[in-house]
Amino acid sequence: METLTQEQTDELNDRIARSEALYSEFAAKDADAVRMHGNNAYDPLRSQFGRDADRIINCKFFNRGSDKTQVFSFCKNDDITRRSSHVHLVSRIARRIGKALGLNLDLIEAIAIGHDIGHTPFGHAGERILSNLYRQHAGKLFNHNVHSVRVLNLITHNNLTVQTLDGIICHCGEKVHEKYEPNKLPTKEEFYALFDRCYIEDDAVKNLRPATLEGCVVRLCDIIAYIGKDRQDAMYSLKLPLEFTPTVLGAKNGEIIENITRDVIANSMGKPYLSLSADVFDALELMKRENYEKIYRLPSVNEPYENVIRPMAEKMYEKLRDDIIRDDRESVVFRHYLNDGYVYENYFGEKKPDEYNISAEPDDITVDFMASMTDDYFLDAFANMFPDDKLNAEIKVVGYFAEHKLDM
Repeated sequence: METLTQEQTDELNDRIARSEALYSEFAAKDADAVRMHGNNAYDPLRSQFGRDADRIINCKFFNRGSDKTQVFSFCKNDDITRRSSHVHLVSRIARRIGKALGLNLDLIEAIAIGHDIGHTPFGHAGERILSNLYRQHAGKLFNHNVHSVRVLNLITHNNLTVQTLDGIICHCGEKVHEKYEPNKLPTKEEFYALFDRCYIEDDAVKNLRPATLEGCVVRLCDIIAYIGKDRQDAMYSLKLPLEFTPTVLGAKNGEIIENITRDVIANSMGKPYLSLSADVFDALELMKRENYEKIYRLPSVNEPYENVIRPMAEKMYEKLRDDIIRDDRESVVFRHYLNDGYVYENYFGEKKPDEYNISAEPDDITVDFMASMTDDYFLDAFANMFPDDKLNAEIKVVGYFAEHKLDM
């Protein structure tokens, strides 16, 4: 097995130095990376934030995004966006903007591919359902961005940097801003305090702001990646006859991405913040509002979640929680989750270092397990636990050869 010679190492270090010299003065520098639990040695073959990206993409929960809903859950259509394709779309758009602005592309990639790893099955509807159950039973809130940090930092011990975890917890692009200005990088103690507040304070998540310009880019690109793609999925894949108000951004997903990307680059070069021109900001606000009115709130989109998935989740939550309390090792939560040995780093047995302390009460484990499920796994798990329940027959999946995908 060959190893790098000193000459090769010197050449790599020189390349890295020349590359970083091109960074914007506002970019996150690799040398400033703060790892949550000890520091990794410098490696000329892999940056600190590149190490984060590698750990995220190799985390066992990353693969599950391929069967987690973005918007449409009950249609067999391979062209509809799933959570996994969404995070890669975010990464590509964010890397393009980051390159133009001279930012750290490894940090952008790590935040982008990790931002939704804690998402529930059945999209934001599934997130609301699980949060309601968590609150009723344990007085805690569930938010997928916060859970992404729990998964990557505590459940699977990936030991990421504060910069990456901060970008992930602050990524939510539910509100469009005309200006995205980074916050101060929290210390590890400040980050954990913020993380804890997100479980008990209603407004904690709403007030999050990324501490790096790279995190701001990913937050904005989360919107750019879904605002037109959801329309494309609805109209081209599901054949919904939707009409939207024309804007300066164009009508097609590619046009929308291109126009916003160029606008944010033109308005942000050489600045310590991101900004959008007024007409683009107004167009994004309008598009987001119309997406809610004409797609997300459609009865045909919402009713299956409220009428079927919610009661399924309620029964599943109670059963799993009871199985954990009774220490039923034959339960699926043990056989498919806790007995794995990967989650919680051998939760039953091996003592955890103090810095990895994790809340793992029955409600916490129940929520962790349910959030980790894919759409298909959730339905199969329910059928396994409640084989005679009439809710099993209530799931109506539109097949590949159906003439109509969704009713208006």
